[in-house]
Amino acid sequence: MIRPLEGITVLAAEQMHALPHATQLMALMGAAVIKVEPIEGEAGRHGRPTITDRDGRATGSTFLRNNLAKQSIAIDLKRDEGRSLFLELAGAVDVVAENFRPGAADKLGIGYEALAARHPRLVYVSISGFGNRMDPPSPYRDRAAYAPIVEGMAGLYEYSRDGDAPPRPALAGALGDTAPGLHATIGVLAALRERDRSGLGCRVDVSMYDSMIAVADVVHPASMGVEPSRATEGIGILHAFRARDGWFTIEVVREPHFPRFAEAVGHPEWVRDPRLATRRGWSDHMHDVIRPGVEAWASQRSKSEAAAILAAHGVAAGPVHTAADITADPHVRQRDFIVEHETPERRVLVVANPIAFERIGESGVDGVRGTAAPPRSAAPPPRWPTLGQDTDRVLAERLGLDPPRIAALRAAGVVA
Repeated sequence: MIRPLEGITVLAAEQMHALPHATQLMALMGAAVIKVEPIEGEAGRHGRPTITDRDGRATGSTFLRNNLAKQSIAIDLKRDEGRSLFLELAGAVDVVAENFRPGAADKLGIGYEALAARHPRLVYVSISGFGNRMDPPSPYRDRAAYAPIVEGMAGLYEYSRDGDAPPRPALAGALGDTAPGLHATIGVLAALRERDRSGLGCRVDVSMYDSMIAVADVVHPASMGVEPSRATEGIGILHAFRARDGWFTIEVVREPHFPRFAEAVGHPEWVRDPRLATRRGWSDHMHDVIRPGVEAWASQRSKSEAAAILAAHGVAAGPVHTAADITADPHVRQRDFIVEHETPERRVLVVANPIAFERIGESGVDGVRGTAAPPRSAAPPPRWPTLGQDTDRVLAERLGLDPPRIAALRAAGVVA
């Protein structure tokens, strides 16, 4: 198995979703991620819904899906002894990561300036609602932010706006967390490359709001006269259609694609219909010609069958899936992309690493020419850590603390 970040160690004072998503990607790519939690566990462990974990603790869904393959140590960073442990660990890692509110890490004594002064090769990554930058600072710098807040501010909800009806927050899962996590991962990889080049680390500062403005992509289309709620009008066929068992989507936004589409849905005569000669015409006659025709054709087919027929004609189409559909999808199953974990209470499903690595060379993988990477199922699936499961081992291996010293720290409530 190719693990491109093997040898990189990340020390993460993190909670909830955005930064844990980023460091989980790094862990799944081979980095050793040491997650520093408060004595009572990070906030994501206390979300809902929960399962009873193998240590008997109630553990929240936010934690379960964002902490695969990590190590957990529990340290009270508000105590001088706990802060000292963190500072010592920072000297033994490549990356320090935090997603406190701006200024909180500085107050704890573990901010970028304090650590960079001691460890100039250190890469330091921060995720916050509106960024830590002070040149100039965001007017919202001190505000708390969660995914729906920055999604709404970035205009994401404009795409589904329906007149004066209220917007629907969280319409794209936790995109306002996941997108900044991805940008943080990219930033860390670039900063590590810069360290290779210059020998010096730097700070990677990611604003959730900035990330969502980039991902929502509202500003540019609006500058071109396109309102997000009407973004698909006049550009062609970009709609969902009803089949026998649900919905499927089709995208036909170029004139050369239309004959294939018309043939696939059993209406080759549409190619000769002057009303349907342009993309504007397709939109104008969506409800009186195209939708009735497509849905009559699809009424005797499943959504997957309809999409497969369209795909066979070279038309981009796909079923609109539920969670159960995704789990059963042959693509997902063949690629081992849904990982199952048994807990004392129930079976939990989490997604694996969406980034696949493969090396085909003179020796191939495992010494066999032309052999691709082994399937994920060839190894035990990565699991989330229980609270503080690695505290003793990390303090012993990384800092050389002996069992009596660790026991004394535990008795004093500094670690758990």
